[in-house]
Amino acid sequence: MWMLGYVVVPTLFKVLPDRQLAGRIAGELFTMLAYIGIACALYLLLYQLQQTGRAALRSTAFRVTVAMLLLVLIGQFVMQPILADLKVQALPLDVMNSVLAPQFKTWHAVSSILFLIQSLLGIALVIDSRKP
Repeated sequence: MWMLGYVVVPTLFKVLPDRQLAGRIAGELFTMLAYIGIACALYLLLYQLQQTGRAALRSTAFRVTVAMLLLVLIGQFVMQPILADLKVQALPLDVMNSVLAPQFKTWHAVSSILFLIQSLLGIALVIDSRKP
């Protein structure tokens, strides 16, 4: 998650001369990451429930995993469709060169903040898992 969001995607925008292409590739990568995240979260939640039963519901790890799952679901199924719709509405222009650029920037910023929160929760989950 950290590698994609904070290394790979910025590198795409730095290296590729076409920002639209960089954005399309980044979008595809984030979609793949979202589905991997959903699968991992569901596995972790089911594993925790299987291991400790209802006590899992009170654990920090379970709650952080649920929060991360909710954020990835919001990002993938709420935020991404909004951003994609703005791109379609802007055609034939690049959304960043259209009158929709301010809206796109706002929604993109919200999406980025959700991703940052998710990233920080991931660190919290790793730290919590190191407790005896």
